[in-house]
Amino acid sequence: MVLLCGLIVGSANAIITAQFKAQATIVAGCAVLGTGSLFGTLSFGTYPGTGTGGVNGTFVQNTSLTLACTPGVTLNMAINGGSNFTTVRNVMQSGNSLQLPYRIYTDAAHTNEIIVNQNVPLNISSSNNNIILPIYGVLQLNGFSPSGSYTDTLTVTLTW
Repeated sequence: MVLLCGLIVGSANAIITAQFKAQATIVAGCAVLGTGSLFGTLSFGTYPGTGTGGVNGTFVQNTSLTLACTPGVTLNMAINGGSNFTTVRNVMQSGNSLQLPYRIYTDAAHTNEIIVNQNVPLNISSSNNNIILPIYGVLQLNGFSPSGSYTDTLTVTLTW
C-alpha cells in the first residue's frame, strides 16, 4: 500500500501595515535675494570745497537686493577699512590722492562706531524678510577740498 502525503497550500491574502516617518531639519540662515553686487551707498551729499566740520551720511540700500533671515538667527556684520584706509576710513578724489576721513556707525546718534573688521551683532525684528543694514556715517570736511567726486569701496561681511 502506498501512502500519499500531500501538502495542500492554499492561497492566503495577508495585509501588513507599518508606519514610517517623514522628517526634515531646518537650520537658521540668511540669504541675499535679487541682482547686483553693490549692497548700497553711504551718501554724504554735495558740499562746497570750503565747507568744514562733520557732515552726516545716509546709507541707501540697493532696492534690487533684499537681505532675509529665518526667525531666531543671530546676524553679525563686519565692514572692512575700505580701499583708502590709513588710520581711518577715507574717501579719495577720483584720479588724485586727496582724501577726506569719515567714520561709520550703527546708530544715527553716531555713538557706536563700526571698528574695521570687527563683528557687530545686529538686532533684527521678528519680520526678517527685508533687513536694512544700520550704517550711518560722518565725513570730516577740511575747509579746502578741490572739487570732484570722492569715493571709497567697502566690503561688508555678514555671518550667522
